Amino acid sequence: MIPRYSLPRMSAVWSEDRKFEIWQEVETLVVEAWAQLGVAPAGAAEAVRAAPSVTAADVDEREKVTNHDVAAFVDLLAASTSTGGEWVHYGLTSSDVLDTANGARMVEAADLLIERIEDLFAVVKARALDHRNTVMLGRTHGIWAEPTTFGLKLATWAFEIARDHDRMTRARSAVSVGKISGAVGTYAHTPPSVERYVCDRLGLSPEPASSQVTHRDRHAEFLQTIALVGASIERFATEVRHLQRSEVGEAREAFGKGQKGSSAMPHKRNPILSERMTGMARLLRGYAQVGLENVALWHERDISHSSAERVVLADACLALDYMLAKFTDLVDNLVVDTDRMLSNLAGTNGLVFSQAVLLSLIESGMTRDDAYRVVQRSAMRSWDEGADLQELLAADPDMALDDEALADCFSTDRFLRNSGIVFERLADLEVAAR
Repeated sequence: MIPRYSLPRMSAVWSEDRKFEIWQEVETLVVEAWAQLGVAPAGAAEAVRAAPSVTAADVDEREKVTNHDVAAFVDLLAASTSTGGEWVHYGLTSSDVLDTANGARMVEAADLLIERIEDLFAVVKARALDHRNTVMLGRTHGIWAEPTTFGLKLATWAFEIARDHDRMTRARSAVSVGKISGAVGTYAHTPPSVERYVCDRLGLSPEPASSQVTHRDRHAEFLQTIALVGASIERFATEVRHLQRSEVGEAREAFGKGQKGSSAMPHKRNPILSERMTGMARLLRGYAQVGLENVALWHERDISHSSAERVVLADACLALDYMLAKFTDLVDNLVVDTDRMLSNLAGTNGLVFSQAVLLSLIESGMTRDDAYRVVQRSAMRSWDEGADLQELLAADPDMALDDEALADCFSTDRFLRNSGIVFERLADLEVAAR
């Protein structure tokens, strides 16, 4: 991921130096396991543990000779081990190191993403409860529908974020595996006890039946989950973009002192962060597709997945980490214009109350179709003429409601009287700690 969209902690997880640090830990743990079995001398394990770190720069230089990054790494680690370097990579194939280390890194990345999701949930939940009574227009198909509250809108976000938290927790479990089972997964040269030792110390589970690799349905699930969390953020960001439109103006991204919305038009305040979220969500869906393509490898494995994973695993984690951090700040500082919300509601000329009139007419004894047509003909006049719907209905000779009953249909309280249940559920909602 380009530096513009990379934050420090996630960047550290996916740095080349961190990769080789975990590779070295895997190699060291394997030698320790062999030493416990009495195969390798105890001094060899201690020497590998004490060996200098193999750096990315060192591997790059050695790879010019080997044309194989793991072989280059093994050469350097063995050479830097004071005694017993011959035990480095003993009984292993490259994927034993690569996949086990990648499992550990994906767990680290998932932990950071889960923390970010928890932060976003806390902010959205708090703002939803704050705005539980902030009345505004609900819209369907982009058209006025019925009254709702801004808190109810945000409550839908909060519950979705909680589901995202559950999904990411499950995805973390899916990728939390390693394998030290050899060239085709038969444990021919390395017993399962070595695998157990290494995985236990890295906080991983052994792949129950590996081939030469841990299976890529796991990675695909991880990438799909990342894409789905990104899709949630995109939904929320799209809502902000619509609410910030000049004709709507009900909520907007904070605009900092000295900020410029346009290089050409000084009046502009654009929803740039929300638009950025939308664009980055598209990247995540592309990465998820790559994860699916990587599942079907040849026989016990090929390396068609390898080059793609070097890009998509890191970039997907970095992109979502950035999106979660930025969107949390966006929601926390979102400017909500409650006066504009009420003004827009009033500007509907009462059209959004039409269903209440329809139902009241049915309750008075009118057939549904007759009631619908009475309300609809006045509603269409209201649309076309800009007239007040309540006044048009009151003058309709077929109106079967008295003035008091008709007026009751045009109260927002009627529409929101049962919405409190959502906030009761939200108040009880917590995201479970991993």
